[in-house]
Amino acid sequence: MTVTNSQSGTNVHEVVDGIYRINTPVQLGDGRGFSFNQYLIVDDVPLLFHTGPRKMFPLVREAVASVMPVEQLRYIAFSHVEADECGSLNQWLAAAPQSSPLCGKIAALVSINDLADRAPRELADGETVALGAHCVRWIDAPHLPHGWDCGFLVEERTSTLLCGDLFTQGGADLPAVTESDILEPSEVFRHGMDYYSHTKHARALLEKLAATESTTLACMHGSAWRGDGARLLRRLADALSP
Repeated sequence: MTVTNSQSGTNVHEVVDGIYRINTPVQLGDGRGFSFNQYLIVDDVPLLFHTGPRKMFPLVREAVASVMPVEQLRYIAFSHVEADECGSLNQWLAAAPQSSPLCGKIAALVSINDLADRAPRELADGETVALGAHCVRWIDAPHLPHGWDCGFLVEERTSTLLCGDLFTQGGADLPAVTESDILEPSEVFRHGMDYYSHTKHARALLEKLAATESTTLACMHGSAWRGDGARLLRRLADALSP
């Protein structure tokens, strides 16, 4: 792990081959610890998944620059429209002049065609994007956990699911990657804030994600996780069942 900003504690860790977790720990208003993660895929066509909030842009840019030249980024991707997902999108587009937003068709239709300073590349469910040695596939997941525009990317070579808010874990000092159970702490967080949409399609959507048989889950808040992703996603489906 490399700490790229000693004041904030922002750090970078390669969680699987060519995919880097950028992590910034924070303290919430009630004193609890929390963290924001972005994932950088370094390849011929580099991709950043999640931008971080707008005010966090300098920290995340500094972290990306510790791995590769920022101006070489080609895609700025995210799960759904929310401040920590794409709040600094236009700052990234300015910093990387050849880059474009990468998102699902619904996000492009309802938000990004208007919000972004450059037109997005819109992805249909199941559509793939070759990055070089890596290849990402978009999976539509409306309202899971929230947002009509929600979806996820799976990197197929490393079997990594960029799973956004599915397993949000509290805490500011968690390991970059863990094989310990993350469902229990994420369920504690979910029950405390009730940020899931309660969609009736949750189990079917989680089964679609489980079918990717991912072995690394790149979580947006807390540790990335390594193990039997299909089993963990099905356990989440059970937890969400009434």
